[in-house]
Amino acid sequence: MNIKKIIFVVVLGLLANQLCAQEYIITKLGVKNDSTLLQTKAIQQVIDKAFAKGGGTIVIPKGTYLSGALFFKKKTKLRLQEGAVLKGSDEIKNYPFIPSRMEGQSLKYFAALVNAYEVDGFTITGPGEINGNGLKFWKQFWAGRDSVAKIKKTLTNLEVSRPRLVFIWGSNNVKIQNVKFRNAGFWTTHLYQCNNVLIENADIRSPFKPVKAPSTDGIDIDVCKKVTIRNCYISVNDDAICIKGGKGPTAHQMPENGMVEDVLIENCTIGNSHSNVTMKNIKVESVKFGEMNGNLPDTVTGFLFKDIEVTTKNPVLTNKYEDVKFENVMVNGAPLVVKKVNTAGKDTSQ
Repeated sequence: MNIKKIIFVVVLGLLANQLCAQEYIITKLGVKNDSTLLQTKAIQQVIDKAFAKGGGTIVIPKGTYLSGALFFKKKTKLRLQEGAVLKGSDEIKNYPFIPSRMEGQSLKYFAALVNAYEVDGFTITGPGEINGNGLKFWKQFWAGRDSVAKIKKTLTNLEVSRPRLVFIWGSNNVKIQNVKFRNAGFWTTHLYQCNNVLIENADIRSPFKPVKAPSTDGIDIDVCKKVTIRNCYISVNDDAICIKGGKGPTAHQMPENGMVEDVLIENCTIGNSHSNVTMKNIKVESVKFGEMNGNLPDTVTGFLFKDIEVTTKNPVLTNKYEDVKFENVMVNGAPLVVKKVNTAGKDTSQ
């Protein structure tokens, strides 16, 4: 390769980096700083413009911006400045019903507020806030549950129409950093079939009162590899961190399902929540949990609980797996008591 070709290649590389680094501030491109005005179309047009020009960062400045489902595209990113709030509409009609993934199943469901499908390098950075505005959805859920209880039936999570806050699917090298997530209508952050994920310094909260926010999982890691969750605070009315690869006895036979591998969770604080997780090769270090009411999953290998402080109403952990180790796990100020059971749930402790 001669000198001219080398220079040409270098220039092309610099241009590509400049395009990806370009910022698109939504208020300079037709979006109004008005918390009462639904601006889905205007914000989506900014995303589409960035995509058409080779990519860039969509910047949400200080203020509150009301929106329905937004779809990020290749080489686009999201940044929320200090004081910025991307607020979700509380009308389900503003979230399209599309092919998706929920509760370990591939199905049609409502889009999230923030969606990224096959967007390698997708990032969400703060210090601003993404707010699901979920109160109306929570009330609908509890009203529906009360209604079916009167006829002695149960209401499943999917029977009440609710949007997630963030859904990222089939993307590599994903980063979520220094962002506040509040009041999700359903799950807060859901990542499916993603590799090389960093979730760092995220503050995730949904309330327990005056209305409980049902099914507002903090982080759902679904058929992902190489995931780090670090320095996060999570307090939600469901699973804090839920790791899954499918649902049902034949889940392993379905190509859309799979393993979750190489996950590190460290230096996180978990507030009021409960956990129900399926994991492989997971290490949890230096985590301080709040009140948890969880049960272990069907398949666990290479699982280490280390340097954990737990506060719980039930200080005994029931475990039916062999390859689970505990190091320096304190529950209510005392060493953890592990109750060994067989696959049928019968106590086999010595």
